[in-house]
Amino acid sequence: MRIGAHVDQTDPLAEAAARSAEAVQFFLADPQGWKAPKPREDADRLRAADVDLYVHAPYVINVATLNNRIRIPSRKLLLAHATAAGQLGARGLIVHGGHVNTGDDLAVGFDNWRKTFAFAADAGGFPLPVLIENTAGGDNACARRLDALARLWDALGDYEVGFCLDTCHAHAGGEELLDLVDRVKAITGRIDLVHANNSKGGFNSGQDRHDNLDGGTIDPELVVAVIRAAGAPVIVETPGGATGQSADIAFLRDQLGTGA
Repeated sequence: MRIGAHVDQTDPLAEAAARSAEAVQFFLADPQGWKAPKPREDADRLRAADVDLYVHAPYVINVATLNNRIRIPSRKLLLAHATAAGQLGARGLIVHGGHVNTGDDLAVGFDNWRKTFAFAADAGGFPLPVLIENTAGGDNACARRLDALARLWDALGDYEVGFCLDTCHAHAGGEELLDLVDRVKAITGRIDLVHANNSKGGFNSGQDRHDNLDGGTIDPELVVAVIRAAGAPVIVETPGGATGQSADIAFLRDQLGTGA
C-alpha cells in the first residue's frame, strides 16, 4: 500500500523525499484559477521517479452546474488537466463531484456529468483515470451523500469512472465511516484512492476543514479502518507541512504494518 501526501507543485519529488512519501498529489495550476496547465521542466524526472503521482484538478471546476458560463469552461479545463496529468504518467486525476445551485434540478447535474464524459470521449477520451471525490458540504451536491453518489454512478454507467474517498468529507458530509467502504463499493464497485484526513468540523457539519490524524473530531482508528478496508493508495491532505504530514504518514504505516 503506497502512502503519500498532497504537496506543493513546485518540486513534488523533493517534497516526497522530505516526507518519506511513496506517492504525491499536487496541482498543475492555480487551484482557484481557470488557466490550463503549462509544460513542466521536470516532466522527464517526474515520469521516471519511483513515486506514484496523482494530480488534483482545480477547485473551480464544476461540470454539474446548470450555469453554462461555468459548466462549459469546466469541461474543457478538466480535459486539459487530464491530458497534462497523463503526459506526466500520473495514476489519476482527482476532481470534486460538484453541485447545482439552489432551486436547480439535481438530475440535470448528474446528466451534465454524463455529458462531460461524452465530451471527453469525442476528443479521444480521458488519458488516465478520472477519480470523482466525495465532498463535504452543500445540499445540492452530486457526491456528498451516498444516495446522490448512486444517482451519479447510474448516470455515468456507460463510462469508466474512478472514485476517491475522502474521510474528512465523508464525516463532515454526514456519512458514518464505520462500514463506509462496503457501502461505497456497493455503488461504485471500486475505490481508487483514499484521502486520509481528520476533520476539524463535526459530523454532518458540512465543513471542509482538514486536520491531522491525531486531532480533529474523527477517531483515528476509524480512518485506519477505512484505509484497511479500501485497500487503495493513500494521500494525506493534512496541515503542518512536511513535519505534520510526515507524522501522519508514519502513524498510518505503524497502524497498517507497512514499511516506508
